[in-house]
Amino acid sequence: MSFFAVLFALLAEQLKPLSNLNPIHHGLVGWVRWAGRNFDAGDEVHAKVVWGVTVVAPAVLVALVYVLIDRYSTVLALLFDVAILYFTLGFRQFSHHFTAIRDALEQGREDRARELLAHWQNLDASELPRTEILRHVLEYSLLAAHRHVFGVFFWFVALSTVGLGPAGAVLYRMAEFASRYWSYKSQVTGTPTHDRLMGLSQTLFSWLDHVPARLTAFGFAVVGNFEDAVDAWRRHAVLWVRANEGTILSAASGALGVRLGGQVAPSVAEQARDVSRTMTQGDTPDVIQAQGSTFGADPQPAHLRSVVGLIWRSVVLWMLLLALLSLANLIG
Repeated sequence: MSFFAVLFALLAEQLKPLSNLNPIHHGLVGWVRWAGRNFDAGDEVHAKVVWGVTVVAPAVLVALVYVLIDRYSTVLALLFDVAILYFTLGFRQFSHHFTAIRDALEQGREDRARELLAHWQNLDASELPRTEILRHVLEYSLLAAHRHVFGVFFWFVALSTVGLGPAGAVLYRMAEFASRYWSYKSQVTGTPTHDRLMGLSQTLFSWLDHVPARLTAFGFAVVGNFEDAVDAWRRHAVLWVRANEGTILSAASGALGVRLGGQVAPSVAEQARDVSRTMTQGDTPDVIQAQGSTFGADPQPAHLRSVVGLIWRSVVLWMLLLALLSLANLIG
């Protein structure tokens, strides 16, 4: 049933993309803010309580609802899976940013591309040359694909296998969002956040993302240039400050034969402090820090098409594996 749930959710998301202005995303932001306001008093134990309320509680609630529905009807349980996955898994939650920037670059409107990139990631792209615009778009798109698709896919399948339905998808997405929200809350909203809560949310999400990140990198290697991807993974993953990001981006760099990594866009912190619009699920800044670059060609517009192909081939790969596992389970 997991295979059909993912398939139907992806199809539904392609037919009717989920807008960032929908009530679910606004409710998510409100929930995270409410948890921090009511439970965070600065101590380590309070940080754990906030993370538990923010991340674990929704996942447990979804698991309980799924178990109750599954006892009554398998078809309704499948529909519940699809509904939850529709809000947690999919490309269209970020792909409009990628498409708009790609179209602007193809039309030679580099200033417009810089504006769109700055709007997407809340960074100062005004001085970025064309190759650096392309590099940033490639990196953010690869990580967004992992966090919106492959990471959710892994945790959905993992917990669905033990009878918890879409709880894994909720757990991963809430943990990912919380890790970004608490890290940048002070810059984006002007409200201070305690270091313990920021550190804990980042650490726990890093643990949750450890296996999915490596599976995503492995998938990129299989559907791309395998030898170069594995070599780049082994040599260059350590360049990135965050290990999971390094694993994904280094493998993708080798799979595509493109240079990734380098200096972060300037004035990121200052730009983030100037953000005044209402924050939704995709609005929290996410700085990708690397201490050097991988080998490969400088990013070109053709690499934007290549990365789309790489991601979709990876989706097909994991869907085929899930279909085979589902078939084997039915036969067994």
